[in-house]
Amino acid sequence: MDHNRPRIYSKQAIIGFSVFFSTLFGGILLFLNLREAKKDRESYIVLAVSVLVTIITIVIGNLQENPKSTYAYFCGFTGGCLLAFYFFPKYFPDETQYDKKPIWKPLIIGIVLCTIFVAVLIYSTLY
Repeated sequence: MDHNRPRIYSKQAIIGFSVFFSTLFGGILLFLNLREAKKDRESYIVLAVSVLVTIITIVIGNLQENPKSTYAYFCGFTGGCLLAFYFFPKYFPDETQYDKKPIWKPLIIGIVLCTIFVAVLIYSTLY
């Protein structure tokens, strides 16, 4: 590992976080990659697209009479693929120039946020 090279999250991490948390979460990882690579303008474009895809997912999900969890996974996978296979290669054409960043910190943050969200949902149904 070269300490002079920027460290970024991999395509697989972006897809995984998009599927299991949301496209917004995967977009934030790619946003952080772009910030690390000093591509500030591009980072805000990716963030805006991931927010837009997340909003579209929520709106379409709320229109369904019988929402299914597979819909959320499908939308997360689709958004993650957009981020990983369109934006990632566009801004990082040669992944070998970068070191892989470990996913532990965002994983812990995601689990904590989901735990809080589930706890609030459970608490709100009790009272």
